[in-house]
Amino acid sequence: MQRTRFGDMACSIARTLDVIGEPWSPLILRDVYVGIRRFEQLQQDLGISRKVLAERLRWLVDNGVLARTEYSSRPPRHEYTLTQKGLELCDLLMVMVRWGDRWTAGEAGPPVLYRHHACGEISHVELHCSVCDRPMRAGDVDVLPGPGAVPA
Repeated sequence: MQRTRFGDMACSIARTLDVIGEPWSPLILRDVYVGIRRFEQLQQDLGISRKVLAERLRWLVDNGVLARTEYSSRPPRHEYTLTQKGLELCDLLMVMVRWGDRWTAGEAGPPVLYRHHACGEISHVELHCSVCDRPMRAGDVDVLPGPGAVPA
């Protein structure tokens, strides 16, 4: 089945989905972020087929989200690390975590906690304006055409 290409759309959400919109990709990024970097470890942790994992890793490397480095030449073995582009995608995943913790965690509570390096406290991500530093939510903004918008 051919996957719809969103990368050519004049929409940052669509272009982001083109890179990580396949369901396994965010989970692979999560694992690499927490230190699971080798193919066999990823495959075991995710329970994903080897074929699908190989395809997803290739896609993420080709799109500059992960870097692939050989750690053994006999047999050839590689590990994967986040690029700057990939690390910034993890910021997006932290926003997803915040939503999931609030709406899907249930009585047991969040499955993982995040300790902030700067203050040492357990915390969660909050969105704020890059100009005035006030909280910024979907209801607090107007959506306007940008320089990359397609003319109507």
